[in-house]
Amino acid sequence: MIAWNLSRQMAAAKAAAAIFFILLAGAVAGAQALSVLPVTIPLSPGQKTTSLTITNKGTTETAVQIRPYAWTQKSDNGDIQLTPTNLVVLSPPLARIAPGASQVIRLILRMTPETQEATYRILIDQVPPPAEAGVVHVVLRLSIPIFAPPPIRSFSDVQFHIERDADHIYLVALNAGNLHDVVRDIALTTSDGRKLEVESGATPYILSGATRRWRIVLKEPLPLQADTLRLTAKTDAGVIDEQVRIVAAR
Repeated sequence: MIAWNLSRQMAAAKAAAAIFFILLAGAVAGAQALSVLPVTIPLSPGQKTTSLTITNKGTTETAVQIRPYAWTQKSDNGDIQLTPTNLVVLSPPLARIAPGASQVIRLILRMTPETQEATYRILIDQVPPPAEAGVVHVVLRLSIPIFAPPPIRSFSDVQFHIERDADHIYLVALNAGNLHDVVRDIALTTSDGRKLEVESGATPYILSGATRRWRIVLKEPLPLQADTLRLTAKTDAGVIDEQVRIVAAR
């Protein structure tokens, strides 16, 4: 099982193009540029086929390898976990793309989900070109999420609470629904109006059945009688504005 923090790659993918430059003393850097559309693949219930397009925006031919993975989340912090899968077929899995040209990648889902959304990711890796004296080639990896919903009524159901132990305090979210959700712009406020800092930078997704934890940075103690905090956030399902309980860590 492979785990990566892909937030930076995801940000690059959402821009639909990424260019990396490295400048080294006494050496020239080789820059590559790829764009991918779409940057997220939401399938319809029962849909088994779709495609994406990779475009080479660089000035030289480039080769890419495309591989499918089942996508889950760690139960402690929600980090991405990727496991090779044969439930998604990609054609072609390898391609050479001339400068300015595009390659269509066809995707086939072998099995449609029955009751819970299936989630996958496609990793697109540039193949390093042959070595050249005095040139450093920087290659690109892009990660494209795939969401395959079940044919039944589907929705996310994210439930929040605060966990604290002797050393730390966390915002915890459990998605009890059968679809993923996306949580952004999280803010926590104490009963006396103080804003609490919530660690950011992790993936905003909460997959179906997954648990996410965000560490809360306490610069001063909570009020002695604090048993709830006010949570505000934005999700795909709507705006959150609620009181969340503080409980002892399990």
